[in-house]
Amino acid sequence: MSTLRALAAAQAVASGVAQPVATVRHLHLSRRPLVLVPLTMAGEANAPLAVLVGSTPGEARLLIVPQPRNRDQRFAFAAELAEIVLPYVDGHRTANEAISVNRGRDVRYRYLDAPQLLVPNPAGVTFLRLLGRSTRFRRVDGEYPVPPQVPLLGRWLTFFAERAEHPGSSALVAMTQALTLHWATGQSAVEDLHLPALLGWIAPLAGLSGPEAAALAEDPSICPPAGPATDPEFDNRLLAPAIAAYAEAEGDEAARVEAYAELERLLRSQLTPTWELMWRGVGLLRALPPGARVATRWDGDRDAFTAHVEHLDEDGPPQPRRDGAVAAAARLHRLERAAAAYAVQRAYDDPLVMAEYRLTGEAFVGEVLLADPTRIDDSGRRPVLRPRIQLMTTESVLLPVGATLSSPTRPGQKARLVSVTPAADGKTEVVLELSGGMGRGLTASPGSVPEVGERICYTVLSDAYVPGAAFPAVEETPWTHGGPPATGLASPDEQWA
Repeated sequence: MSTLRALAAAQAVASGVAQPVATVRHLHLSRRPLVLVPLTMAGEANAPLAVLVGSTPGEARLLIVPQPRNRDQRFAFAAELAEIVLPYVDGHRTANEAISVNRGRDVRYRYLDAPQLLVPNPAGVTFLRLLGRSTRFRRVDGEYPVPPQVPLLGRWLTFFAERAEHPGSSALVAMTQALTLHWATGQSAVEDLHLPALLGWIAPLAGLSGPEAAALAEDPSICPPAGPATDPEFDNRLLAPAIAAYAEAEGDEAARVEAYAELERLLRSQLTPTWELMWRGVGLLRALPPGARVATRWDGDRDAFTAHVEHLDEDGPPQPRRDGAVAAAARLHRLERAAAAYAVQRAYDDPLVMAEYRLTGEAFVGEVLLADPTRIDDSGRRPVLRPRIQLMTTESVLLPVGATLSSPTRPGQKARLVSVTPAADGKTEVVLELSGGMGRGLTASPGSVPEVGERICYTVLSDAYVPGAAFPAVEETPWTHGGPPATGLASPDEQWA
């Protein structure tokens, strides 16, 4: 836990309500996200029991599996879910835009929007990942065929699960993670995974404090678990008898319909509270203004969505069971680059996030005392514009002389640290030499050089483009890393037997 987040948590305990740790929203929210609240059967590996799904608060559709151990019913459930998810995904393939590449020498196309899935917690992301893994390799003919939409659903769920691992992606979002990114509560990180308790701290009901609302949420009879796991007491006392009654009614259509209706009623009672909390969370997040760089990260999700659509349209193969050595190294490299870029972008967008780096000495804020916007450096082969500014700061400047700095307000401009001089009253004078972002001539564009009296932040964090690493072709995987990977379908443990 960072210093500022620990302080916010302490303030939450003292005040009885969660404290904001962000001033802007750091994720994209679709105008029409698809919300899924899943439930699984205890004791069975990702055996789906039910899901409440829909794209508006008043249009929730409940899908259930009366006999979770029944293979045919599981795939019938997957087929029903596909009938909801796939049209939602296809609804974002209506229009695209042209994007110039190679400095305008070529053009590629990208869809104007992309689908977004919301689940209550990280366990919901795991549910979708495992559901995708167990369905994307299924055959639509031969022995044990499944409806044709089932493997396609699996491929899309795998796509969303993989995007959820990408830092800054908003394609598949766990609501608890989205909320804790913007608020700090007075409870532990494990307790923050419980959506009712988390929202109890952030937006407690009238007359309740955050701790009181969170304590109330611990009662499963009032606030059922947010899934995918169910409450053991509910399983033993209500769910198991209802499933048994459905099984015993085989051959008696009237009794079977009645038992199915009872199962629906029980499962809806467990899912509806979480469904309502999901939309409360959406409302809280939507009330925050989006960060300036959120749209850029959503462009990355749109690019990934477009690429996956093209892959499917070209009859590309399903995602492999596991990555080969080259693919795994390239993926890890992409995730590391994305994580570094995401951290910088959040800091640039949000002064509360940047404050963390100010505490660690990686950034400082100062007031401009002097500015020489016309300074020319003629020590090289040709004269270049190199203005200098002097700042006064009350913060510790722990950066070495010669370090290259950037400012969130002028990201295209670089500043070289020329000198750091202690002053009276614990203040520090800092001299910076500026380059870039001032036009092409020897005269700075108006407003491109900080003016006297301006307060400005400088940091070693940079959002400049970093080229990716080069990796060998897959067929050139060295023997030390297993050689070229073999292709194949899923192993039995990755399928519903």
